[in-house]
Amino acid sequence: QVQLMESGGLSVQPGGSLTLSCAASGYTTPTFCWGWFRQAPGKEREKVASIATGGATTEYADFVKGRFDISEDDAEKKLYLQMNSLKPEDTAMYYCAADFSAGSCYNRQNFAYWGQGTQVTVSS
Repeated sequence: QVQLMESGGLSVQPGGSLTLSCAASGYTTPTFCWGWFRQAPGKEREKVASIATGGATTEYADFVKGRFDISEDDAEKKLYLQMNSLKPEDTAMYYCAADFSAGSCYNRQNFAYWGQGTQVTVSS
């Protein structure tokens, strides 16, 4: 049974940095595609970033480009999101996702497995 669990969500001040982690378990095959999503109250879930196996291909939403960095460690089955220059608009529940099916990570919204989320709050 594949399970994903996020961690690292905290309350930080604007301009601060935070690293989110996602630990996956319950499988032996490489993760084809990892993704970070977020959802703020009253808003639709939006894709933050994705990364393909091996880290050769990454994707970032326009609102995080230059500020966030996605990385992964397939051997450890972990996904990371380094967030810098955080803004109040970044406040949301952040979810990690994984998928093992073939296909491009680019613009992929449908992931097979999801974590429960970790809360990130950016405020003064």
